[in-house]
Amino acid sequence: MDERERAASRTAVLVCQGRAAADGIIAPGRFADPVAARLLSDGERAPVDQVRAGTPPEGWRARTGYESVRACADVVVPRTVAIDDAVRARARGQLVILGAGLDTRAWRLPELARTDVWEVDHPASQQDKQARLAAVAAPHGARDEDGVRDEDGVSGEDGSRAEDLPALARSVRFTPVDFAVDDLGAALDAAGHDASAPTVWLWEGVVPYLTRGQVQATITAIAARTAPGSALIVNYQAPSVRARAGRLLARVLGSSATSAEPWRSLWRPPQMAELFAVHGFRVVSDDDLLTLAHRLGSPSRGRSSLRSGRVAVAEPRS
Repeated sequence: MDERERAASRTAVLVCQGRAAADGIIAPGRFADPVAARLLSDGERAPVDQVRAGTPPEGWRARTGYESVRACADVVVPRTVAIDDAVRARARGQLVILGAGLDTRAWRLPELARTDVWEVDHPASQQDKQARLAAVAAPHGARDEDGVRDEDGVSGEDGSRAEDLPALARSVRFTPVDFAVDDLGAALDAAGHDASAPTVWLWEGVVPYLTRGQVQATITAIAARTAPGSALIVNYQAPSVRARAGRLLARVLGSSATSAEPWRSLWRPPQMAELFAVHGFRVVSDDDLLTLAHRLGSPSRGRSSLRSGRVAVAEPRS
């Protein structure tokens, strides 16, 4: 495995697998992601197909992968629906996705047709995603030895892909940033983001993996580029003894593909509201995923994960 593959986020792959497993099955009519499966390699799709068919594999390692994807599907559906609804209601021409991973919104939300999208992520994760996008358009479906199709078919500088998977957003601009060391504002300036225009900021599945200092620094950078009419959508994790114990066990056993990506900061809703307030935002809504799942009528098997996961929407104070 080369350096790019080692550094690219495995959590992003698991989340993509969860969305692919849930497509058309969990909360039909409210959740759909037909793009997710197309970004996965053959090996990554295997547990997805098993979850969709309800056929758990033999052997503890394969079964662990199956259960991880199934549990992830239960979590990502309410999270994705809540975020999609917030994005649809607030898209004003600029959407910045922080820690984009294998996000598919620019390729599946027609409401973004008049919106420029900046996908901000670690360089290694962005290279991995761009390779996957290019693989969708690879001629004759050619694949390398890892099951990922050849990197042919990359198109223009605005991030749009070959006609096999056209972006629905007006443009997609990949913006490499290491949140631990890079200047987010400078990177967005270089990528053409207009700090004087309203922006929807989406921060999904990233906050727990950053230190409190990195979270605060990122919010500071966001606030400095937030014009009136903007919105900030944040997915974060509240403290949970059971969720923390489960992740610790996965790390000890090495039974999860994401075991090398530990949580570094957890936030209670009042703490997150205070962080918003210090940087000039007011909370519009802040719901746990279990509540959101109940509203959708979607599965709530992983109650501890759903209860600790949250989606908050904030707007600048006038």
